[in-house]
Amino acid sequence: METQSQQLNVIFLPHPTPGHMNPVVDTARLFAKHGVNVTIIATKSNALIFKKAIDSDLCSGYSIRTCLIQFPSAEVGLPDGVENIKDATSHEMLGKIVRGIAMLQDQIELLFEDMQPDCIVSDMLYPWTVESAAKLGIPRIYYYSSSYFATCAAHFIKKHKPHENLVSDRNSFSIPGIPHNIEITSLQLQEWERTRHEYTDYFDVIYESEGRSYGTLYNSFHELEGDYEQLYKSTKGIKAWSVGPVSASINKGHNEDLAIDSELLNWLNSKPNDSVLYVSFGSLTRLPHAQIVEIAHGLENSGHNFIWVVRKKDGEGDEDGFLKDFEQRMKENKKGYIIWNWAPQLLILNHPATGGIVTHCGWNSILESLSVGLPMVTWPMFAEQFYNEKLLVDVLKIGAPVGSKVNKFWSSKGEDAVVTREEITKVVTLLMGREEESIEMRRKARKLGDAAKKTIEVGGLSYKNLMQLIDELKSLKMSKGHEE
Repeated sequence: METQSQQLNVIFLPHPTPGHMNPVVDTARLFAKHGVNVTIIATKSNALIFKKAIDSDLCSGYSIRTCLIQFPSAEVGLPDGVENIKDATSHEMLGKIVRGIAMLQDQIELLFEDMQPDCIVSDMLYPWTVESAAKLGIPRIYYYSSSYFATCAAHFIKKHKPHENLVSDRNSFSIPGIPHNIEITSLQLQEWERTRHEYTDYFDVIYESEGRSYGTLYNSFHELEGDYEQLYKSTKGIKAWSVGPVSASINKGHNEDLAIDSELLNWLNSKPNDSVLYVSFGSLTRLPHAQIVEIAHGLENSGHNFIWVVRKKDGEGDEDGFLKDFEQRMKENKKGYIIWNWAPQLLILNHPATGGIVTHCGWNSILESLSVGLPMVTWPMFAEQFYNEKLLVDVLKIGAPVGSKVNKFWSSKGEDAVVTREEITKVVTLLMGREEESIEMRRKARKLGDAAKKTIEVGGLSYKNLMQLIDELKSLKMSKGHEE
């Protein structure tokens, strides 16, 4: 073992929303696995989410711990334990959680000073950590939990503003500056990209902090979007390390999802290989009742087997028990299986019966599907998900779009655009079918799945990038030690 003075101490600061927190925690665990002394800063109820994983790493002898900070529940008027964006049930509650998260800055900065780390790996949504790291004279690494493609697309749209002189929000335009011809409409951009918005300045500060960082960590891999990794480095002019897919890397050989219910497993085991479609929209999507009805009919009319994860908040109150009746019908004809709230996603995706997924194009879900070589029906909802859809459909050609048109978070005002049952049936039939196009999508997805497995093994590119970054941080620490 290295002596105490040589061991690298790195603090990881995840943002309390699942799509951001999971990859940052998985990356922290990877660092610990390679001999780094790791501290993750989190509030109590967020730390509980990954406690089991950290405890198991500790038992394996890795140096990793969680340092708890106090969420200001009382000050912002929230019940105890509501500390994550996914816990919000109303626009007002969401605002309180966001305010509470912003109030954590002072506590976190005190911890930085106390701990004197050698490096801070910070989620992009904490731009102020650039100053904290500068004060301590250490590198700050910006953690981006989505694709290079999304960053490049957003960068060039912000720079050239091609959407500003269009006649209508529904007219499409080509994204300038990127290697593929990608068409998108203004309505598919995030609200703060479309027009000036309360969040426009906030994101400007975030991107500005990225440029002042020592470098960027990406949960992506070279074989997946090498063109855009290159473009990012040349455009931003800062270092970037692709170390993904991190969840596949850290959970190799362990499956924390083993608590699968035997009924679900028996149902899956009874189905032919590649015959089941897995439908899941991630932890932040809320679907209106009208959309739930269309999904149910669309899936049923496709005639394919499916597993559908439904959140309790979807279709608020389930008008007159529509879903319950639907679930009963599916039980009887054995075509569909409904899971309420939490699903053992990795286990379902890894099952030989699973042949495709309907996804909201959140980056973690995309990587989990890719790691097992599954093609996708793309149904983006909000944030950068429409960019990710373009990557899957137009660049990688492993996705079939459902035809989602409006970028809108559930708490935003405005009409919900409903995708019809006909559109759903059509795209499911295409993805799960035996047409030339379907076979080709599956072949490409499998090829990327193989690449995803290889890149994180010893000698693979993501593995080498991780080692290189850790070595670089060590030499920075050493040279700093000599100066003092």
